[in-house]
Amino acid sequence: MIFVYRNLGSRSTGIVLAALVVWASASARGMADDPVAVALQGNVSANMRKFVYPVTAKEDVSDNYHGTVVSDPYRWLEDTESKPTADWVQAQNALTQDYLQSLPQREAMRERLRKLWNYERFDLPERRGDTYFFTHNDGLQDQSILYKATGLEAPREVLIDPNSLSQDGTVALAGWAPTEDGTLVAYATADGGSDWRVYRVRDVATGKDLEDEIRWVKFSGAAWKHDGSGFFYGRYDAPADGEELTGTNYNQKLFFHKLGTSQSEDVLIYERPDHKEWGFQPEVCEDGRWLIINNWKGSEPQSQIFVKDLSDPQSPVRDLITGFDAEYLFVASDEQTLYFLTDHEAPRRRLIAIDAQNPARAQWREVISEQEEVIESAHLLGNRFFTVGLKGAISVARVHSLDGQEAKELTLPGLGSVSGFGGRRDGEETFFRFTNYVTPPSIYRLDLADDTSGLWRQPEVAFDPQQYETVQAFSVSKDGTRVPMLITHRKGMPRNGANPTLLYAYGGFNISITPQFSPAIAGWLDAGGVYAVANLRGGGEYGSDWHEAGMREHKQHVFDDFISAAEFLIAQQYTRSECLGIYGRSNGGLLVGAVMTQRPELFGACLPAVGVMDMLRFHKFTIGWAWVGEFGSSDDADQFANLLKYSPLHNIRTGTCYPPTLITTADRDDRVVPGHSFKFAAAMQAAQGCENPVLIRIETRAGHGAGTPVSKSIEQYADMWSFLLANLQP
Repeated sequence: MIFVYRNLGSRSTGIVLAALVVWASASARGMADDPVAVALQGNVSANMRKFVYPVTAKEDVSDNYHGTVVSDPYRWLEDTESKPTADWVQAQNALTQDYLQSLPQREAMRERLRKLWNYERFDLPERRGDTYFFTHNDGLQDQSILYKATGLEAPREVLIDPNSLSQDGTVALAGWAPTEDGTLVAYATADGGSDWRVYRVRDVATGKDLEDEIRWVKFSGAAWKHDGSGFFYGRYDAPADGEELTGTNYNQKLFFHKLGTSQSEDVLIYERPDHKEWGFQPEVCEDGRWLIINNWKGSEPQSQIFVKDLSDPQSPVRDLITGFDAEYLFVASDEQTLYFLTDHEAPRRRLIAIDAQNPARAQWREVISEQEEVIESAHLLGNRFFTVGLKGAISVARVHSLDGQEAKELTLPGLGSVSGFGGRRDGEETFFRFTNYVTPPSIYRLDLADDTSGLWRQPEVAFDPQQYETVQAFSVSKDGTRVPMLITHRKGMPRNGANPTLLYAYGGFNISITPQFSPAIAGWLDAGGVYAVANLRGGGEYGSDWHEAGMREHKQHVFDDFISAAEFLIAQQYTRSECLGIYGRSNGGLLVGAVMTQRPELFGACLPAVGVMDMLRFHKFTIGWAWVGEFGSSDDADQFANLLKYSPLHNIRTGTCYPPTLITTADRDDRVVPGHSFKFAAAMQAAQGCENPVLIRIETRAGHGAGTPVSKSIEQYADMWSFLLANLQP
């Protein structure tokens, strides 16, 4: 995913960024009696099929970038609403599905994934007033349901069931926020995978919606006033007809919606027409006094903070932190003292305190200093600070006193990823989630009186984690940088160079890729494969310095890091090129597109998903302009030259033998518009110098990934993994 802003307080549905490939040598792995594993062996000669691709028209279109003329013959595919594009999509999908449906592995893979996906999933409970709120999925429900309960073990009742909002399961619950007393919930829905949100308000007691409806919300949550009279939110002006999924998103405005009134009557709280790129994420302090406005511009991890004193109806919005010099994440308040987690003068972050009435930088107070690990989050609970940090990609949780002194490190269930620790300062409990590549997400309740924890919910999955192990290794990149990688596989697996291996990475936007369970990964491991995740520069695993080493003019470091990880897996005899598949989504799709055009001989199959493939024009669509801080812009001569060097679309070479490739995108992706993948597929098919397939799968009624129905996810993964099964070579 490419993220535009960070909102620690939001609740949204999403998908696990993970992948799998399943291979066969059942006898070599002691699985000769497993009918599913045998069925998945299938026919490995499918890549010998000769493909006749749909004819893709070329047009005489070019641009002059600072004296360099660059042709763009498939520009017409950017018009995703046109009939010619629709006809092209239909023809490409027909070819792809004809191929995929013919694969003998596909049906067995689909049934295996259905079995693995069919387990209960709970989210972290949240208490407001006398009510607990949490989401739950029974396993194969397309969307998780929001429930209410009077106690942790009390019978739960359905509050919002998004499965009832559409026949095909494509309307998702995309966020929710209860009032302080728990009597009302503002909830957002997303239609067909789009980033646009519609907010409504549900009465918790009756289960009925009020008449309020808020539209054209994007990249913003809802923040209630403590009296429950209304909530703050950010929105854009309504887009022009036909541009809902492609038009650029500028000039977000912050509003207050009073319950029982029309959206047209909402009060404008803040806007900055002099800075069209600015966006505003609202949050109200626990005591209700302060409205905290996190001001973001694009995807850069720098922010400004504005505040409004809600105890005075006439108080203006005023500056608290300005300059966009660092990232500032609001943590908690104590009357006039506001706490922020920041990388200001601390690449691995620290906790600071600011007096809201005297916010001069000279008066800032450090509460928790920079640690050995990156501090990912901080929470004020029971008059102590709880922090979650990352050592590489592994979570560490600590408890600190109010003055910042460390009290102790919390004992976690194992090595993996921890999230949660939400709640109230005067609360008696908090909850956290633990997971890793072989452990389904389990929810623990922590008693704040004595810091003892107990398991609240643990799913039962048709998968035995005791059979697997995860090790951390380090490859050495081109410039000598050590790059960490987590490698998971069956215990006792032979290192004979013949193991099917899937390498996944992201490498951008300060996003840390940490161990997460996925039924897809479980299926891959259960069939004897290796799953490797490389923590590349550009991510946040080692703080802002690690991120900046993979930005803009340093983006090639990300690709070099990934290539070094692939070469390490081969050198250490985990696999070889013919057995190595690579996968990435969004910025990770860009990663796959870049490395497969730079080193096509290194990989056995490639899965670039919803990728940013045209690095010269990405900023011209929807929220793409927001990524200029990460990538640079072709509008700048020096940045253009750098972008052209690695842009996947512009580095395809006619006559080169590219690996078998399955490109995936969706028709309603308004984050990374599908025109990127359309143009890349057309160019790849025209240039392919051998019989390896180059196919594109275009999902309908889906977007960038969040909110995708479970049924669609299973079908998509069955197609992707079957493609790998047919094309990776033993």
